[in-house]
Amino acid sequence: MLESIKAALSAWLLPGASALLALLATYAAYRVALALTRRFTRSKAVPRIFLDAAARALGVVLCLLVLNGVLEAAPEDLPLLAELQHVATLLLILSLTWAGVRCTSAIGDVIVTLNPVMGDEWKRARKVETQTRFLVRGLNILIVIVGLGSALMTFEGVRHVGGSLLASAGVGGIILGFAARPVLGNLLAGMQIALTQPFRIDDVLRVQDEWCWVEEVTATYVVLRIWDLRRLIVPLQWFIENPFQNWSRNTADMMGTVYLWLDYAIPVEPLREEFGRLLRQAPQWDGKTETVQVTDSSEQALQIRFLMSATDSSRAWDLRCSVREGLVAFVQRRYPEYLPRVRARLVDSQDLDPAE
Repeated sequence: MLESIKAALSAWLLPGASALLALLATYAAYRVALALTRRFTRSKAVPRIFLDAAARALGVVLCLLVLNGVLEAAPEDLPLLAELQHVATLLLILSLTWAGVRCTSAIGDVIVTLNPVMGDEWKRARKVETQTRFLVRGLNILIVIVGLGSALMTFEGVRHVGGSLLASAGVGGIILGFAARPVLGNLLAGMQIALTQPFRIDDVLRVQDEWCWVEEVTATYVVLRIWDLRRLIVPLQWFIENPFQNWSRNTADMMGTVYLWLDYAIPVEPLREEFGRLLRQAPQWDGKTETVQVTDSSEQALQIRFLMSATDSSRAWDLRCSVREGLVAFVQRRYPEYLPRVRARLVDSQDLDPAE
C-alpha cells in the first residue's frame, strides 16, 4: 500500500508541479491585468461595472481553464487522472455559473448608471430599473438551473437516469407544475408586471389600507416600506389578482383635502382668506390648487372642504395637517360661537297637556 502511494506521488510530481506553476502564473497575470484595467478605466464605465461585479468569479474561471488544460495534456496512465479531470470540469461549470450570475446581476447597476434620476426623467428611469430588476432575477434563476443541470450531467449515473426520465417527462411535468404552481405563478406575475408596469421602484402605493413605497422587487415578492418604517411583504401574484392604488404612476403630484363641520351662521369668506394665508406660509404647497367649497350640509352644520396640492404624497400629508391645525385655531379664536353644536328646544313643563 505504501509503495503504491509513493509510486502515485512520484508519478504526479512533475504534472502536479506544472499545474501549480501554471495556476500561480495565471493568477498573477490576471491580478496584474485587473489592476491595470482598474487603473486606466473610470469606475462608472459600463465595462468596469461588469468587471468589478465578476472579478473574483472570472479569476476562478481562468485558473480552472488552465488547470483543465494541464490535466488534458498529462499522461493518460497517471493514477486518479480521470477523477481529477471530472472534479476540475465540475468546478469549472460551477464557476462559469457563478460568473454568469454576477454579470447578469451587474446589469441592474449598469441600467441605474445609464439612467440616473434627474429632473423630469425620474419616471422613465424608475420604469427601466424596475423592468431590469425583474428580468435580471429571471435570468439568474435560468442560469443557475442550467449550470446545476450541466454539473449533474457530468456524472455518468445521472446521464443514464436522464434517458429514462425523458420518457416520463410529460407526467412529471404535470405533477411538477401542480406542485410548483405558487412559485411559477409568482414568476409569471413578475414577468407581466415587468412588461405592463403597474408600479415601479419608489412608487407610492396604498395596499391593504397601508400607505407605502415600493422598496425592493424580487422574482417572487415585493417589499413595501410603510410610512412608519415597517415592511410589508406582498407576493407578486397578489398585485395581479387584487386592486391597489398607485399615487405616483404618472406624476407624484397629490391633491389634499381638509373638511370642517361648522355652524350655518359661519361666514365663509374669512375662512377662504385664512386658508389662502396658511397656504402661502406653508413650504409644502406647490402653488397650484387653492379651493374652498361648501360640499355638504346637515340639519346641524355645514361641511366646508379646503382643497390644496403638493408635489408628492408626503408633502401633501404634512400640508393637510398644518392647514387643518391652522383653520381650527382660527375658528376657535375668531368664531368660537360657530363651532358645531347640538340644538335643542326648551319647553316649560307647565305648558304640557296633562293628557299627553
